[in-house]
Amino acid sequence: MNYLAHLFLSFGHEKIMVGNFIADKVKGKQWADYEPDIRTGILLHRLIDSFTDTHPAVKSSKARIRERYHKFSGIVTDMYYDHYLAVAWNNYNDKPLLQFTRDAYKTLFRYYFVLPAKLRRILPWMAAGNWLYSYIDPDNIGLALKGLASRINYTESGIENAGFELKLYYEDFRRDFEYFFPEVIIYSVEQLQRLMISQKQ
Repeated sequence: MNYLAHLFLSFGHEKIMVGNFIADKVKGKQWADYEPDIRTGILLHRLIDSFTDTHPAVKSSKARIRERYHKFSGIVTDMYYDHYLAVAWNNYNDKPLLQFTRDAYKTLFRYYFVLPAKLRRILPWMAAGNWLYSYIDPDNIGLALKGLASRINYTESGIENAGFELKLYYEDFRRDFEYFFPEVIIYSVEQLQRLMISQKQ
């Protein structure tokens, strides 16, 4: 899952949202350096990623583009799924998407100096362009993938062209997402409750 989904799957807990946001940049046991609720967010993010990687709908989405994007098919699928979440946002959250994204940026800026250095550099640009809200437009997913390809050393990954497959197989990816997302919500609620209980022990 990408940024929008992970922030949503924090269920309004601010510090867990921060942990969920930074988790990909926190390696190994570095999670133990953070305060308890942020640690919980990091661990929740890792559990969500494991669940996502093994889910049949996600496997189906990756398989559809694996021949072209190989090991990067997961990154592309994550971006696609953030698009479908943005489009169907009102089915999952009572707060309008634009308000949710603005509130999310405010939360992340409150914990700005907790963020890893790379995310401190990215966050102002993300907020200024409201990347999270922009995912609602499929053309912006293509632009985001182009930006990702240019910022990270994905030499010859081809993901800058992956906006094409989103449009080509739009309904197929949408069906995969609609199968997957309600199940990851249930899983995330269960795991968050478990992590919060274990944190208190």
